[in-house]
Amino acid sequence: MTEHCCTEMARRVDPHCDVHADPYACPDALVGFVAKFQEYGLVVHDGGTAMIGILFCPWCGRRLPESQRDRWFDELEALGVDPGEDDVPVEFEDGSWLSGPTG
Repeated sequence: MTEHCCTEMARRVDPHCDVHADPYACPDALVGFVAKFQEYGLVVHDGGTAMIGILFCPWCGRRLPESQRDRWFDELEALGVDPGEDDVPVEFEDGSWLSGPTG
């Protein structure tokens, strides 16, 4: 599980809505977090799952962790996995791959 920079960020990236099961459908969901890439963003409410990346926490002002997107793809490539063609190992679907041998 990822530790976020402050309690407000932790609360906002894991919203609990009684009306919307999908956070991208909830107008109160403002910030998203993609664990496998360690990326934060402002949710774009356009019917999809788009986010606009952010580098600093809107509540405490701390710099957010550097994206691990490039490393994610590099590690999969080193394993011979093409995420567009192959099944991605389960540990790469969340942030648990980051605590592996090279994490």
